[in-house]
Amino acid sequence: MQSRHKYFIVRLLPVLLLVTAAGFWFVEVQQGGPWAARNLVPLVVLVLLSLLTLYKGAGRWSGAGMRMPLGTLGFAIPALGLSAYLHYAYSINLNDMFSDAEYPDRVFRFLPAYTLVAGGIGYAIGWIVGRNV
Repeated sequence: MQSRHKYFIVRLLPVLLLVTAAGFWFVEVQQGGPWAARNLVPLVVLVLLSLLTLYKGAGRWSGAGMRMPLGTLGFAIPALGLSAYLHYAYSINLNDMFSDAEYPDRVFRFLPAYTLVAGGIGYAIGWIVGRNV
């Protein structure tokens, strides 16, 4: 195995485990509803960004500077955080948020778009901060 990609999978493994666990939990909370697959898109984008970051860094997170790692982290925090928070709130009906709604599961209909936009903003902020480091 080349030294460039020697620890590539090892360094990607925490991201894959986190995304897999979150994906299974999202599908469980939504009970396999019509928007379950759509809500996995931000997780796939996170894995792709992580792959790109490790590829550009020659198998290291900060191998090509801090732009990509901070951009990826900037994407992950709002995208994964917002999605996890709304799934958690739905699963326990936090403060009766969903008890009076006619179709409470429709919160997941446009959630991927919101999380991708929030993640994109976080990515841009991380990219800018990484450029100046």
